[in-house]
Amino acid sequence: QLQLVESGGGLVQPGGSLRLSCVASGSTSDYVAIGWFRQAPGKEREGVSCINAGDGSTYYADSVKGRFTISRDNAKSTVYLQMNSLKAEDTAVYHCAAGVLGYYCDGYMSLPDFGSWGQGTQVTVSS
Repeated sequence: QLQLVESGGGLVQPGGSLRLSCVASGSTSDYVAIGWFRQAPGKEREGVSCINAGDGSTYYADSVKGRFTISRDNAKSTVYLQMNSLKAEDTAVYHCAAGVLGYYCDGYMSLPDFGSWGQGTQVTVSS
């Protein structure tokens, strides 16, 4: 069974940067993609970015395109989310999750297509 653990959240000023990490353990060869989601208070969980395990192709939501970068280090079983030029509206709990068998990250991140959710890491952007 695949387990995912996020880290790297914190408090940062607007315009600042953070790098989130999602470390996989267990059945790390089973996942087809890793996605980053976020959930702000009172809002639905939304997909931010994802990366395919096979070809490494990526997807970004329009709200973060050009500011966030997703990457992977297969040797460390880790997926990163580099977040630059952070805004107050980026404040949320960020979760990583694994795409279920058959999912391909190409622009549609639906919650039912993901499993093995991590516990989340809080990102707060405030002056």
